[in-house]
Amino acid sequence: MDDVWDTKVWDEVKKFFPDDNNGSRIILTTRQSNVAMYANDESPSHQMSLLSPEASWDLLRKTVFGQKDCPSALEKIGRIIAQNCKGLPLAVVVIGGLLSKAHDNKQEDWEHIASNINSIIMRDDSDQLEKILYLSYNYLPHHLRACFLYMGIFPEDKEISVSQLIKLWVAEGFVKPVTPKSFEEVAEDYFKDLNDRSLIQVQRRSRNGRVKTCIIHDMLRELCIKEAQEEKFIQVINRHIRLSPQGRNNQRRMSIHSNGLPYLEEFDASYIRSLLYFYNNSLVESQLSSLPMRCRLLKVLDALTIHFREFPIGIVELIHLKYLGFSYIGRCKFPASISKLLNLQTLIIFGDSYLYLPRSIWEMPKLRNFLLKKGVFDHPFPTQVLGKDLVVLQNLQTLCGTINFRCTKKVFQIMPNLKKLGVSYIHDERINWSSYEFDNFIYLHQLETLKFQLISMDAPPWHINPAFPPSLKKLTLKGFQIPWERMTIVGSLPNLEVLKLKEFAFEGSLWEPKEGEFTKLKFLLIHLSTLKHWKVNQEHFPQLQHLRLSFCSYLEAIPFEIGEINTLEMLELYECSGSAVESAMLIQEEQQSMGNDGLRVRVISSYEYYHSR
Repeated sequence: MDDVWDTKVWDEVKKFFPDDNNGSRIILTTRQSNVAMYANDESPSHQMSLLSPEASWDLLRKTVFGQKDCPSALEKIGRIIAQNCKGLPLAVVVIGGLLSKAHDNKQEDWEHIASNINSIIMRDDSDQLEKILYLSYNYLPHHLRACFLYMGIFPEDKEISVSQLIKLWVAEGFVKPVTPKSFEEVAEDYFKDLNDRSLIQVQRRSRNGRVKTCIIHDMLRELCIKEAQEEKFIQVINRHIRLSPQGRNNQRRMSIHSNGLPYLEEFDASYIRSLLYFYNNSLVESQLSSLPMRCRLLKVLDALTIHFREFPIGIVELIHLKYLGFSYIGRCKFPASISKLLNLQTLIIFGDSYLYLPRSIWEMPKLRNFLLKKGVFDHPFPTQVLGKDLVVLQNLQTLCGTINFRCTKKVFQIMPNLKKLGVSYIHDERINWSSYEFDNFIYLHQLETLKFQLISMDAPPWHINPAFPPSLKKLTLKGFQIPWERMTIVGSLPNLEVLKLKEFAFEGSLWEPKEGEFTKLKFLLIHLSTLKHWKVNQEHFPQLQHLRLSFCSYLEAIPFEIGEINTLEMLELYECSGSAVESAMLIQEEQQSMGNDGLRVRVISSYEYYHSR
């Protein structure tokens, strides 16, 4: 049963397939995972993968030449054509059918096709693939269509941050509230639905299994762009696309790639609601200064690829903005008038130096996500900020990239629903560590992710006493040199799934976990440590799936009891002592001798290590 779209179809026909225990089988193909699960929820469905470059070439060669050999002069460019189909079998067949009609098989014709594969496949006289892809789009429920078409804003082959994508969907108004879920949780459901329909591909996952990045196949991206332009939903501008004069008006969203930048002046900007840059050009600074006059209704401005020398002050007049992202170089002064943006939901500011932030930041009640690289509040935050009647930031869920943030109880009370926090500290001898009040993390009752790091210090802060909320699921600690004896502050967290201990987060030669700790921990990283002896048994980490050790040159051996953890699937080592590596190999051998082939041990190369961080 090929290409089944609805569970009702299976309900209507399955009664004609009685189970007579005669060994017969039914193969059902579908683009929607819920249909596959509905047909048989007792075993996992087989997820079809894209073709490898070699398999793509083999299919293309057979489509064009049948049983004959491919001329040697065409094989190199033919392999390029096959690879440019990005593993999609139907694309290979469509292109192969086109090439098979060419009787003379000139090399220059093949080279032209290799350079223009997407436009050739999607053109009117080669619409077999387009019609098949459009079936997936036409079956989308209405609330997912805008989210899918929005994927066309990103450049070809770009690895897309799912976190950024969700923030954009929310700012664009595509996500409808569903009580009791937050907008972000509903958006994650939308993303999962698109993924289950095979319209996007997961590229990378975080350590707790959540999707970090995704990509969209070139053919589907072309569909998005074509449909979005016809509906005046999005206009992508690059070196290949120039609009006719009548197409330059009524454009709601514009995504500017490469050389398309100068053409923005040709549009009637009064209609533009979203402006996204994926190209660095110094002309943008002067161009954006006129935005308040030309794009008064702008809701989304993503200029993270543009490196500003100073804050484009005119932006504060864009009072409808819900999403603002930009980067700067050098010293950038952030204006107090940013508080005019009362509708702002997401504010992303990346730069190469410290950014001093005004207290007026906390006067924007709709702020949901505040992401920085090196943000410093230029005032005694706890007292002076709360000296005036500030709104409680009920919507704030993410605050990352702050330096020397004062963790007072009152400050955390104005952000009661914070889920993700990233704070770094550069110790100043004039300030006592206790003034940062690290024990107040416990008042963040909704906090799920915390990145807590010390960038540099004169002396280790042995006396710091952090206290973490029980809601925490993911914790990264760096540089604090807390004695291993105090690991209970982490091990006792009942919901902790991911723990990353970086650059002497804990200090000492012996770590002996206590009974009843780390009950839900799935991933553990120990990076750069003086740990020498580690005493554990399988009950200490009952759900551990992945253990990674890097730069643990003092560690004499990995405890054999680690191998007895039933859930452990991966043990990775990089730049560890020879005896630790040897013990890891012995653990694997012992487990294999006992019939446990599920545990993999990897000694990681430098390339693998730096590309998996």
